[in-house]
Amino acid sequence: MFYLLPGLGADERVFRNLLPLLHGPKQVLLWPTPEPNETLPAYAARMAAGIPLAAEGLLVGVSFGGVVGLEINRLRPRLRTVLISSIPDASCLPPLLRLIRATRVYRLFPPQWLKLFPRAGQWYFGVRNGEEYRLFKQILRDMEPVYTRWAIHRLLHWDSTHVGRSVQILGTHDRVFPPGPTPVEYLIRGGGHFMVLSHAEEISRILNRLQDKNKSASPPIG
Repeated sequence: MFYLLPGLGADERVFRNLLPLLHGPKQVLLWPTPEPNETLPAYAARMAAGIPLAAEGLLVGVSFGGVVGLEINRLRPRLRTVLISSIPDASCLPPLLRLIRATRVYRLFPPQWLKLFPRAGQWYFGVRNGEEYRLFKQILRDMEPVYTRWAIHRLLHWDSTHVGRSVQILGTHDRVFPPGPTPVEYLIRGGGHFMVLSHAEEISRILNRLQDKNKSASPPIG
C-alpha cells in the first residue's frame, strides 16, 4: 500500500504523473484545516486516524508532506517513510530557511503574496515551462493562506527529536532543500523541488522497488 502526502499547499494533482506508475493500491492523504495553535504531532495524529493501526507499506511524503509523514510514522511504525524533496530531520534545514526562521521575516509577508509572483516561485521550486508551470499556477491559486501560514511555522520550528528513520529521494537541483553533507539514499540528477511531477518515471521505479523489498521483509501476520 502506498500512502502519499503532497507538499505544502498542494494536493493530489502533484501525483498525477506518479500514481499510474505505482504498483498496487494507493491513497492520497489530503490536508485537513489545522485547528488554531494546533501542534504538528496533534495534526499528524488527526491524519493518522485514517490509516489502520496495523497498516504496512510506504508512507511517501513530498516536501512538507515528508515532515508530516515522519510524524505519522511515530504512530504507525509498521509503515516505512519515504521522503521526496524533503528532509529527514530538523538539523537538515538549509541555511536560507534557517535565516528566514531567525529573522521571522515569514511573519511579515502573507503566503498569498507568492500568487502575485509565480515566475519567482517557478525558479525557486524548479518548475519547468508548459504543463508543470500551468499546474504550479493552479496550485498557487488554490493555496489556502491559513493552512500555508500554519505549515510554514510548523516546518521552521519542527522538533524532530527521536524521529524515525526514512529513505530520502532528493534532486540535485533542488533549491528548497538542496543536497548537503548528509548522505542521500537516492539522488535524482537534474531534479528540482517539483520533481515528483517532472521525474515521476524515475521516482516510481525507486518506490516500486522499495515496496517490493518492504513486502519481502515483512513478517507473516498471525
